[in-house]
Amino acid sequence: MPLIPEESQIHESAQGPRATAAAGRPVPTPRPVPGPRTAATPRPGRPVPGPVRPAPPMPRPPVADPQADAAAENRFDQRDEPQIQLIPATVDGAVDAAEEAVDLLLESGRAPGDVLVLTTGEQHPWAAHELSFGEDAYWAQGDAREDVFFADAAAAARTAVRPVVVVAVNGGSDEAVAGRLPEAMARASALLIVCGDPQRVGAVLGVGV
Repeated sequence: MPLIPEESQIHESAQGPRATAAAGRPVPTPRPVPGPRTAATPRPGRPVPGPVRPAPPMPRPPVADPQADAAAENRFDQRDEPQIQLIPATVDGAVDAAEEAVDLLLESGRAPGDVLVLTTGEQHPWAAHELSFGEDAYWAQGDAREDVFFADAAAAARTAVRPVVVVAVNGGSDEAVAGRLPEAMARASALLIVCGDPQRVGAVLGVGV
């Protein structure tokens, strides 16, 4: 097919760089294409590294100081006592007061997993419902610490420490309450809220109303 006069012809001699240089002119050395370097590829101009030197010996660990360890344990055990807040409530209204306190805590930004609710009398309805599916599944929820957990104050020692513990004094004898409130306080790392008779609670915890 004849070529159209307007189209330019491409000759093979025009493709790519010339293989030979002009007479009397040296052929330039092609430059290496830069790329990623590995540890085995030395940089240009640097000598090839020799054999790897052995690492210096690891220093021996310091000898344990029993007195220092005991002091550290004492500092850990002597944590600050939690703040105590008393909310006046009757025996019949203690659970409702505790639920209102939990709502305020969550609205203020507390995470649900930070809150533990204990009852000194009858189980909270949520706890009674969850226990109907078995104790293993019930206590697994408490160990997960993903939500507010309700438990009997008599089993407070089985629960994990949480920043906030809310106690509803909804029953139990004076002796039972006197034994369970200190255990509840030991479960709280920041705040203990007790909903009940202020005079009764204050006498047990030794705080003023």
